[in-house]
Amino acid sequence: MTRLNGQRMDANVVVLGTDNVGKSALTVRFLTRRFIGEYGDIESLYTHNVVVDGREQTLNIWDAPYSQDLSFESLMCEKRVQWADGFVLVYSICDRASFNAVSRLIQTIKTTKDFLGLEKMPIVIVGNKRDLHHRRTVLSEEGRLLALSADCQFYEVSAAENYHSVLMVFHGLVDRIRESRVSVKKLAGIKGIVKSMSAVFARRRTDSL
Repeated sequence: MTRLNGQRMDANVVVLGTDNVGKSALTVRFLTRRFIGEYGDIESLYTHNVVVDGREQTLNIWDAPYSQDLSFESLMCEKRVQWADGFVLVYSICDRASFNAVSRLIQTIKTTKDFLGLEKMPIVIVGNKRDLHHRRTVLSEEGRLLALSADCQFYEVSAAENYHSVLMVFHGLVDRIRESRVSVKKLAGIKGIVKSMSAVFARRRTDSL
């Protein structure tokens, strides 16, 4: 999980999406600045150092395969949610089914997170293949509305044509992860204060009896 230590942060990121949406191309574009268009159905784990807002970050990125078997996908989702600090969910703007799959993934992640009793899980939704806008079947507004309803960030990018927009995806997620960790620490601090005050009042009531 994320480790905040001074200016440094380590974070685990899972990249998910159905076949042929370009999630591996997106990941490798971020890691190497190069675009490679063809990938098999492979599972990869990368470690990458980046600097975001002047702070050094180490990202462990799990490029995970997607299964049509919902029971298997739910089982794998539990492992991914336990491991991850944040998710990048990728669909193709030319593939309505891949967009619908992202919507289902969001619900599965949130349900799994709640079941495990975890805090907020930052998610970034990415509509890829913006360069193929003439084949678009998913409107930008639909992606934005999904992100708004699920409290996620949203980007439309072309992994094939633009490295900077891909960089913004991962930097945006790092920012959300950092904010999430700070919020958790503050909440833990408040809970600790409340618990301490409750213990003091409980002792006072006991002493007055």
